[in-house]
Amino acid sequence: TGFSGWQRQPAARTVCGALEELLSDLCRMPVELTAASRTDAGVHARGQSANFICSTGIPPEGLLRAANDALAQSRLERVGEIGIVSAVEMPLAFHARYDAKGKRYRYRIRNAEKPEIFLRNQCYQIADPLDCEAMQQAASHLPGEKDFRCFLSAGGNPQKSTVRRIDSCTVARQGDEVYIDIEGNGFLYHMVRNITGTLAEVGLGRRDPDDMISIIESKDRQSAGHTAPPQGLYLEEVFY
Repeated sequence: TGFSGWQRQPAARTVCGALEELLSDLCRMPVELTAASRTDAGVHARGQSANFICSTGIPPEGLLRAANDALAQSRLERVGEIGIVSAVEMPLAFHARYDAKGKRYRYRIRNAEKPEIFLRNQCYQIADPLDCEAMQQAASHLPGEKDFRCFLSAGGNPQKSTVRRIDSCTVARQGDEVYIDIEGNGFLYHMVRNITGTLAEVGLGRRDPDDMISIIESKDRQSAGHTAPPQGLYLEEVFY
């Protein structure tokens, strides 16, 4: 949460910028990262994937260890703001974004009357009770290959097509937390957050679950719900 998203920016601290600076130092040559997803400021990523090209005598496992040691900044708990899970050598033609077959996201909602201040940067906090059964009924209308223009926010990169395939979307409660898990072959700008906002409005009784059908058919962003905040969104996995 101390970063302005993934994508490098000249006057802002970003995940990509921090990693490129570190890896360039370790590899003793300029490094440019290509990522599977350009996560926005506030969004978390457990399963981000990125590639770069370099010529170094350091094996992947050595680079992984050195990078994580540097990222931990010699802290006793050995935990930094960024952690690298694995490093492997790939074919030269590999592209983290274009070779991806799909992605899985989780959106985390804390549904409790009293807010939890220590979770303010980790989830969307909604005090009024959510009807998860109604949310799941609405979510059941999402899977399939469809035009999801209604969930595309303005401001993203121009899209040749707004047709995407959603493979699954589930809503589940665990105690005070509600998890929305969604998997598909690709997602439009703010698509998961806009879907979440729409499902939340269903859960609060402001929309009927079957409204999701007409919302998708409308292809109109104004027909869908609000954009849920970035703090609750997690990129869990990228599939290749």
